[in-house]
Amino acid sequence: MIIGFTMMNVNRGAEYDVWQELAKISGVTRAVHVFGEFDYIAIIEASDLSELNRVVDDIKLIQGVTTTRTFVEHQLPFMK
Repeated sequence: MIIGFTMMNVNRGAEYDVWQELAKISGVTRAVHVFGEFDYIAIIEASDLSELNRVVDDIKLIQGVTTTRTFVEHQLPFMK
């Protein structure tokens, strides 16, 4: 499983509409409204990079989303 974190900016006043659309996208397990450089962080669970890319593409199509930046979790072996 691959975990992705997509940070996004949205148009002012579109926050609630974007949140509702994020909830409809398969693969988005959580959306968090944040303050600072970004407006939302969407947490995505995907089986592979291709599926992660599809989910991010769906996010980019949401009316009101202006920019996205996605980070992919890379799990390292536990170090002692």
